[in-house]
Amino acid sequence: MSLPHAILTALLEKPSSGLELTRRFDRSIGYFWSATHQQIYRELGRLEESGLIRALPGEVPVRGQKKEYEVLPAGGAELARWVAESQDPKPMRDPLLLRIRAAGVVGPRGLGPELRRHLELHRERLARYEAIEERDFPPGRDAVEDRLRRLVLHGGIALEGFWLAWLEEALAEVGTMEGAQDGSGGPGA
Repeated sequence: MSLPHAILTALLEKPSSGLELTRRFDRSIGYFWSATHQQIYRELGRLEESGLIRALPGEVPVRGQKKEYEVLPAGGAELARWVAESQDPKPMRDPLLLRIRAAGVVGPRGLGPELRRHLELHRERLARYEAIEERDFPPGRDAVEDRLRRLVLHGGIALEGFWLAWLEEALAEVGTMEGAQDGSGGPGA
């Protein structure tokens, strides 16, 4: 149920066309709530049909012309209701964790390169988040909106720090297991 609320949030920040919205998702909201372009366009149609958003009035529509959307009062009320709603944390679903669990059955051989690749990806993402913080949150930006956006960014930074530490631990563990298996003839040999 969160995609419509992510779209309402983005449109309240700035009325946008579907194309602009998908680009903004790729640059910001997509870091913590991903959606394909098709999903975004489908959801824009649903939100418009339900009276939560509308296409801004403009010139006579021409085939291929971008529609720009804005949030209607009902959409703002829905977003406020959703923000105040109680929701339990969702269980983590990460294929890497499942692969490591599967390695407990078939052996860890070949897992090291994938762990190293993930480590590099998380290093890159952490650097990207830190650059966003430096660029978008200079000292003195203390409006409520900025503080809340920074809070989300700090959550992303902390999560990437967790992944880096955990992946280093996993690489060390898997490295000792792979080395032991090379001479033992155990699983995965």
